[in-house]
Amino acid sequence: MFSLVQRIEREAELQGLAEELLREMPRGVWALRGPMGAGKTALCRAVCAALGVRDGVGSPSFGLIHEYRDRDGHPIYHLDWYRLDGEEAVRDLGVEELFDSGALCLVEWPERAEGLLPDRRLEIELRFEDEQPDRVVSAARIFTVYRL
Repeated sequence: MFSLVQRIEREAELQGLAEELLREMPRGVWALRGPMGAGKTALCRAVCAALGVRDGVGSPSFGLIHEYRDRDGHPIYHLDWYRLDGEEAVRDLGVEELFDSGALCLVEWPERAEGLLPDRRLEIELRFEDEQPDRVVSAARIFTVYRL
C-alpha cells in the first residue's frame, strides 16, 4: 500500500509532490480533503501543470466541474462538491460516468458524497501544521496520502 506524509511550506514545493502522486496513480479518482485554504486547489494546479495543462486552473466552486486537457489531449476533471448537499445532488452532475471514464478526477470536498467515491482511489488529507481552533499558527501544510 502506498502512503506518504509530506510537509509543504511554499506552493512551489507542490510540484514535486504532484509529480510523485502522478507516478503512483496517473488516472482515477483522487479525493482531496482538508479545511478551506489548506491547499486543495493549489495541489490541483500543480498536478495540472505537471500534466501540461495550458488553461488556468482555479477552484471550480461555482462551476462545480472543470474539464482540462493534458499535453496528450486526455481529459482531467476537477470537481468541487463544497456547495452541494448530499449524494443525490452530486449524482445529478453525472460524476459516476466521469469516474468510470478512466480519466484523472480530482475531487475537492469528497465528504459531501462519500458513498459515490469508488473503492479504488487516492486519498489526500491536507491540514495546517499548527492548526488551532481560532487561528493558523504556521503556513506550513501537512499532506497525508494513502491509496485505497
